[in-house]
Amino acid sequence: MSKTLLSRIKPLHNPKPKPPSSSSNFPLTRRIKEVVNEVCQILHTQQQWEDAVEIRLSQEEIVPPDIAHLVFDKLKDAHVGLKFFDWVSQRPDGCPLDRFACSSLLKLLAKFRVFPEIDSLLSSLTTCEDKFPTLEALDAVIKAYSDSNLVDKAVELYYFVLRTYNLVPHVVTVNSLLHGLVKHGKIKTARRLYDELVERSGGVEDKFLDNFSTCIIVTGLSKEGNVEEGRKLIEDRWGKGCVPNVVFYNTLIDGYCKKGDIRRAYGLFNELKLKSFLPTVETYGALINGFCKDGHFERVDMLVQEMVERGVIVNARVYNTIIDARCRHGFTVEAIDTVRKMVEAGSKPDIVTYNILISYSCKDEKIQEAEKFLDQVKNMRLVPTKFTYTPLVHAYCKFGDFERALSLLAEMTEYGEKPDVSTYGALVHGLVVSGEVDVALVIRDKMIERGVSPDAGIYNVLMSGLCKKLKLPAARQLLDEMLGGGILPDVYVYATLVDGCVRNGEFQEAKKLFEQTIEMGMDPGLVGYNAMIKGYCKFGLMKDAVACISRMKKSKISPDAFTYSTVIDGYVKQNDLRRALMILPHMVKRNCMPNVVTYSSLIYGFCQNGDLMRAEKLFNGMQSIGMMPNVITYSILVGSFCKVGKLAKAASIFEQMLMHKCYPTDVTFNYLVNGFSHCTHTIFSKEKNDEKCSKFMAIFKRMISDGWHPRNAAYNSIITSLCLHKMLKTALQLRDKMISKGYTTDSVTFAALLHGICLNGKSKEWKSIISCSLSATELSVALKYSLIFDQYLSHGFNSEASVILHTLGKGHVS
Repeated sequence: MSKTLLSRIKPLHNPKPKPPSSSSNFPLTRRIKEVVNEVCQILHTQQQWEDAVEIRLSQEEIVPPDIAHLVFDKLKDAHVGLKFFDWVSQRPDGCPLDRFACSSLLKLLAKFRVFPEIDSLLSSLTTCEDKFPTLEALDAVIKAYSDSNLVDKAVELYYFVLRTYNLVPHVVTVNSLLHGLVKHGKIKTARRLYDELVERSGGVEDKFLDNFSTCIIVTGLSKEGNVEEGRKLIEDRWGKGCVPNVVFYNTLIDGYCKKGDIRRAYGLFNELKLKSFLPTVETYGALINGFCKDGHFERVDMLVQEMVERGVIVNARVYNTIIDARCRHGFTVEAIDTVRKMVEAGSKPDIVTYNILISYSCKDEKIQEAEKFLDQVKNMRLVPTKFTYTPLVHAYCKFGDFERALSLLAEMTEYGEKPDVSTYGALVHGLVVSGEVDVALVIRDKMIERGVSPDAGIYNVLMSGLCKKLKLPAARQLLDEMLGGGILPDVYVYATLVDGCVRNGEFQEAKKLFEQTIEMGMDPGLVGYNAMIKGYCKFGLMKDAVACISRMKKSKISPDAFTYSTVIDGYVKQNDLRRALMILPHMVKRNCMPNVVTYSSLIYGFCQNGDLMRAEKLFNGMQSIGMMPNVITYSILVGSFCKVGKLAKAASIFEQMLMHKCYPTDVTFNYLVNGFSHCTHTIFSKEKNDEKCSKFMAIFKRMISDGWHPRNAAYNSIITSLCLHKMLKTALQLRDKMISKGYTTDSVTFAALLHGICLNGKSKEWKSIISCSLSATELSVALKYSLIFDQYLSHGFNSEASVILHTLGKGHVS
């Protein structure tokens, strides 16, 4: 019921509240009860019930309004009650329904939460003095509002009843209202209502409130972190130093634990036991949760042991708290051990248990382990939820396995779980990162079809993907779609479009869009300014880039590592290494530590200036402080050393790249192939201060000495290095590119790929991955090189690849 409606309803002048009874003066005999039961049966079972009810009541000489209140009290369907109400009200005899009948209908509607009809009926009854609802009926409506999360309506009606009747609703109704307010974070309103009732009671205990009322308020105060105020409320009611029962102790202990004051919580726990109260599972659960947050698992184990000794059942909820905390603090093995103890103690893991294990396994990139937990969920006949599937969908998207991610999404819907924005968002983000923007757009369409609206984050990811594909018109169309759908773009969306314009070469459009964002009263934020600065740098407008940094500082936005790295990169590309180096002190002064982009840009600058010594020194320096180079950093150095003919150094850096599991790209491969294809015999002479010969260099030298062409030797050396570092997928992709360029694979290629297959644990299925059409002589060469590759393995014996080649060779001979 709206505030406007209630404001139009004036309190009755000198109201004379009638007893809160639901019965009229009509005598309730056994015969009347039977008639009421028969009428209810007719109403529930017959389609055309009007004549049947009319006949039955006329036989007993009863008019419908006389027993209407009894019928409403007995009915089990609100809509049937409304039809009966309309029929009685519209009868030609014109006998009106009294306040008791209307109040009974109001209670029926409240029971079944039919709120539009409640509002309508309440409005008509409260404006008619002779039909004013009983307090019992109004109680039922207030409770229905509160229990259905319509707390604002409940509060309005509560105060309306207070003004009109000058009476307080039943304590159960009051508690329902207080609980609803606390649940929705309206603690101040709940406290004000509580204090008013304490004052109204005039010192008479439990007149309008009970212990549960106080407990609700204490819970609310604790929820806001005001535990001391909650404790004072208890002491005001029961005396200083007095906590009346274990429920109040549990509330305060839980409040202190959530506040992070575990010391005071534990003190109350000891006080509780000293007063001979028995701790409950809620008591232990609150304390365990508190200790879990701080990672004090020794105390947690002691409390669990105490629960067992006292005969308090350790339920799944308590175990789940412990399992989640162990995972969160990095003790995954101990978490799984807790599950084992849980089962041994007779407490079955529930779906929440497995959701926790699956989530953290996915975070740790142990996706196969997460799949095993999913299998256990199904084997135990538990029903998976969206929280079971969403982490797996995220993980598979991260690893680029979209087929499995889509399969899990379909499986999720089969269990009746509706994927939410987070689930779809994971798919969209993963697809866009992998360059599958068109597929991501299809997923966006599917989610809309299923009633899930994309948020600004999903639109931003899609626009970013389209901009990177230089599909700026399609990105702008998505912006129009957003605005048409009532989804307000955030600063990230506008920053993405600015970046898209820059990528598309439309610098003036980017600048215009950036200025429009500010004119609309929207702060571009750090991400917006960075996008614009990137644009200035790309087009060589370095003075404007520096001016933009000054502008963002005036707007109280601090430049970050990306800002400075972008400007450094801009100066480097303008071949102005001096100014690029001058930016570094400003960066450090603002506590912005140089990142991998900063180092890569400066390394590129030194390489461009021919100062490979300083470039390598900076490269080693970044690793000494724990900053790992990325594929760009490695590729810059590999390319630079190849360009000046320092092939051993290039090979060494490439080896480091693979050792650190940094996957090379086509750029890296092209540098190596081009550099090594034009080599001379000088590579066989040891370079001054050269480090130990890398695998790549050793294999390349061996192939050259055996008469291979340098280009084929370069390709095979790269493929071998990739396979020995278990990068089989990348090696196979390079093999295919090598063939597409007109270079044939040979016995060394076959031996290398076979090693990669075996090292990846796929020795039994090698024939489905690569085919063998080698002659006996070629197999002999392949085996020779395979035995050379074995020297680089840690096992110290022949690999499975060499055994397979030996078997193939014997087969050829026979």
